[in-house]
Amino acid sequence: MHITDLITGGVSAIVSRTTTAPLELFKIQRQNSFFPFSTIRAVLRREGIRYLWKGNGTNCARAFPQFAINYGIFEHSKQSLFSSITNPNLQNFLCGGVGGMVSMIAIYPLETARSRLSLQSHRAHYISLTDALHKMKYREMYRGLGMSILGFTPYNAFSFMFYYQLKNIFKETPMNEHAKKILAGGLAGVGAVSITYPTDLIRRRLQLQGFDPSVPKYGGIRDCVRTILKKEGGRGLYRGLWATYIKLFPTMAIQFWVIEKCNRLFKNKQ
Repeated sequence: MHITDLITGGVSAIVSRTTTAPLELFKIQRQNSFFPFSTIRAVLRREGIRYLWKGNGTNCARAFPQFAINYGIFEHSKQSLFSSITNPNLQNFLCGGVGGMVSMIAIYPLETARSRLSLQSHRAHYISLTDALHKMKYREMYRGLGMSILGFTPYNAFSFMFYYQLKNIFKETPMNEHAKKILAGGLAGVGAVSITYPTDLIRRRLQLQGFDPSVPKYGGIRDCVRTILKKEGGRGLYRGLWATYIKLFPTMAIQFWVIEKCNRLFKNKQ
């Protein structure tokens, strides 16, 4: 695994997540609207504008290693594990899936802490990432991991496959090169999440078990799905999807654009 691929993945994650942090907060709020004061307006009124980035430090601490591992394994898998596959779409899909699975397992406690820090108000539960990790029980840290693997693995696989597929499609269009990459990245993220969205919502709900009395209690993945369908209907599994689109398009557009810029920089240096 090449160090430049790790740096590329990590830097792209930090830049894209920090740029779109208020949109990420909005998405999590819509997924978990049963929380009191879980609106952007409430955050601005009660906490101030800088708290639209609450949880972003934790998100970056999570995103850098996750996407460093993710992109590093994606590129490494192309050269070794799936090098014999001649279909580029299938190769990108499989490499993206492996990268997504391994990276999610590696950083999952940080993912859980990020969700909790984003949804608390006035540091009601934790004062920092280290405080959250110290106070959470081991079992709480890994709640929802199974669903995360089931969801993020195909999401990441589709993201990489769609990006390089769209990049080739846009190659012949009379657009600015930067615009092509941004559009391909944004549409790749939207396409991937449209297929896998319910898994992300279920993962968030399971991560928040025991965090606050307002969180519905679930006995696992099956019970979570059954309860959501019973109380909220089929639409409940897609709660917050439009907020996710609003957040994800610029996030993935920026992430893939930064990946391309970093690759060009490192290749030029080499």
